[in-house]
Amino acid sequence: MPHASKPLRRWLLEAGSRPGRAIHAPGRSLSLDTLATTTTIAPLRAALAGRSVLVAAGDQLSAGLALVELDGLARRIVLAPPDLKPSDLPAVLAGAAIDAVFLDGDHPSWPADLLVAVAGPPMPLPPDGGEARDTEWVMLTSGTTGTPKMVVHSRAGLVGAIDPAASAPVWGTFYDIRRYGGLQIFLRAVLGGGSLVLSQAGEPVADHLARLARHGVTHLSGTPSHWRRALMAPEAALIAPRAVRLSGEIADQAVLDALARAYPGATLGHAYASTEAGVGFEVTDGREGFPAAFLHPDRAVAMKVEDGSLRIRSTRTASRYIGGGAAALADADGYVDTDDLVERRGDRMHFVGRRSGIINVGGLKVHPEEVEAVINRHAGVRMSLVKARANPITGAIVVADVVADEPFPDGTGGDRQTAMKAEILELCRATLPAHKVPVLLRFAAALAMTPAGKLQRRDA
Repeated sequence: MPHASKPLRRWLLEAGSRPGRAIHAPGRSLSLDTLATTTTIAPLRAALAGRSVLVAAGDQLSAGLALVELDGLARRIVLAPPDLKPSDLPAVLAGAAIDAVFLDGDHPSWPADLLVAVAGPPMPLPPDGGEARDTEWVMLTSGTTGTPKMVVHSRAGLVGAIDPAASAPVWGTFYDIRRYGGLQIFLRAVLGGGSLVLSQAGEPVADHLARLARHGVTHLSGTPSHWRRALMAPEAALIAPRAVRLSGEIADQAVLDALARAYPGATLGHAYASTEAGVGFEVTDGREGFPAAFLHPDRAVAMKVEDGSLRIRSTRTASRYIGGGAAALADADGYVDTDDLVERRGDRMHFVGRRSGIINVGGLKVHPEEVEAVINRHAGVRMSLVKARANPITGAIVVADVVADEPFPDGTGGDRQTAMKAEILELCRATLPAHKVPVLLRFAAALAMTPAGKLQRRDA
């Protein structure tokens, strides 16, 4: 069976028995060897075959179970993120033509015409498995405003960047696997015959790092914001990953250097991926940005820059949006506009921010991420958030919240804060045009993050 056409359970079966291979959540684990040969939906397998199924499980472990159960059986899997608003549910049900829902235990009432499936005790899997369909996978975007878009992927596209031979004994991720970045790590664990340690919403960073250490994590992935928060915890020293991976936000040089110091024996890579564009590329040279040579129409992942925005075309991109009034996902040549702005500096392309996130200061453009990258260079800064504040004269001014690498102790914090603030602003003035320098800068104990693990740039 070709690489991309094998359902997930077939990968588990062909990996052979590997004792200890599991998906680990706090206080609970799911044996992947057991899942390879048993099913928790035996009475409903025939009824679920060929359906469009919404996976609305309450936790990641149950969602992972559902993905293995349904891939190759269902016609379509729609993976509901944990923050899906109840008000958006009717649009998802209608737009994806949902006729069944997979849950995990107690659940509210659903429309009478939906088949409700709940996992039960494991039972022997039928000999043929019944898993031959080329299941369509649908992910929801993580936009902060408006109804989330539903993005259609093929199994082939989702696994296109994964090399099963490069197996990882124990993957870990700060992501939720119901988002694109986390799903990629889940698939790497399944296809590579390894294990996976899941995160959990609300779990203290220290507790998550301690669990990663107990399970012997070897490959760990998250956004730069995830990693900045992790490096502030003493428990970051408990793990010794062989591979460290970043994606989802701009990886500036400060966070790359901090990770290289923390884990000198690890391969350090930052990847570019998005729900629509799929996995674009990974950079492993320890430098921010990516080689300009990647911009070529004849590469397997073709990339170009148009109007300052990175555009991607490959077999890994999504095929389309679905739902009422869905727009075209790609242009006439098959390129997806990522909305991520880049600029060339020498032989390197650098990300400067999102087109939708530009701050307008008296008609001059400011990319918040560009200012953050400068602030983060200060040795005493762990992370920062730059945003706009309304101003009657210029329309907006630039302000910044900064998290210090070490907390300011009572009694001495005032002088240190004043000195550090002056140093950060001087660094900004020496590096940036005047309109990009923060007018206001304050220190914060922590910065809010979205459920996708990115800095929360808009008020919730």
